[in-house]
Amino acid sequence: MTKNLTILGSTGSIGRQTLDVVAQLGIRTAALAAGENTEMMEAQCRRFRPRLAVMASEAAAADLRVRIADLDVRVESGPEGLVEAASLAEADTVLVAVVGLAALRPALSAIRQGKRVAMANKEALVCGGELVMAEARRCGAELIPVDSEHSAIFQCLRGAADRGEVRRLILTASGGPFFGMKPEKLRTVTKNEALRHPNWRMGPKITVDCATMMNKGLEVIEAMRLYDRPLAQVDVVVHRQSVVHSMVEFCDGAVLAQLGAPDMRVPIQLALTYPERRESPAADLDLLRCGPLTFEPPDEAAFPCLALARRAAALGGTACAALNGANEAAVSLFLQDRLGFYGISDAVARALSEARVIAAPTLEEIQEADCAARASVYSHL
Repeated sequence: MTKNLTILGSTGSIGRQTLDVVAQLGIRTAALAAGENTEMMEAQCRRFRPRLAVMASEAAAADLRVRIADLDVRVESGPEGLVEAASLAEADTVLVAVVGLAALRPALSAIRQGKRVAMANKEALVCGGELVMAEARRCGAELIPVDSEHSAIFQCLRGAADRGEVRRLILTASGGPFFGMKPEKLRTVTKNEALRHPNWRMGPKITVDCATMMNKGLEVIEAMRLYDRPLAQVDVVVHRQSVVHSMVEFCDGAVLAQLGAPDMRVPIQLALTYPERRESPAADLDLLRCGPLTFEPPDEAAFPCLALARRAAALGGTACAALNGANEAAVSLFLQDRLGFYGISDAVARALSEARVIAAPTLEEIQEADCAARASVYSHL
């Protein structure tokens, strides 16, 4: 059970929901880290009184120092501030909800301190999963997923005596706002349409990733890393209701599924309280009202990002960092109305084809692959 928590990404969707859980459970906050939203960070510091607050830029940090000059809260900035927040001795758990590859260094820092790491960031495991998992084993750190799908698998695997009994991991996908659409229609969809997720409340980047199904592709890679499974043992099914969060199939044909209301506070709370369970602020699942539960195969022709992620997973190494970096750059351009919906998958495919694949990369090689993929996207505008 977590006693003292650091939240990296406290003003984002996951961070705000984590603070709901923190307030419910009475967990102390050691540090909070955020981007540029100093107004929200001020409110969080006044309510939760962390020892350290970190902002992405020095300008934002300077503004925050003025805002909370009356509080005993130290304010730092930038990547080094993130690493310091992840390393604070008094924090027994670090929740990593920073978007993008920026999460990798602080996540590794927390792991090397032997802390519990509640991982809500996909990119660190997608880009540097081999390195992250090797360091977790070496340092005895506990890595618990916060993604609803990976939390579901984590829970279902409690039913296995050993991993040799596992036949398949089955990730469920909502299908996003464009499920069932054909390519001719998808070519003209807009940013505002992509941001209307039918079930989940999330930030804009991950919501667009759900619309393209890249989010599920990244989760395939993440599952391979977290649970040491080959690509052939990680499947995806579209489950529109988002009630079954994922499943595990065992060698005897039995399938265990984890069900719940689509509320991220449930997997967040479990990551903080495991192996205990506590009363949650989330609504209960009413099986008599949730309607029929359906499962369908994903349409990889209409949503090629899923197939691209599988290709990167098969290549391994820096191919996964290239996939992620190109996708982040392309989604950013899409959100700026500078790229169309299929421009995302086209840009990712091109960057992946240009990538230099290194099988067991260092942190520096991962960062170089990320930068090269982003440069590829911007060079073809």
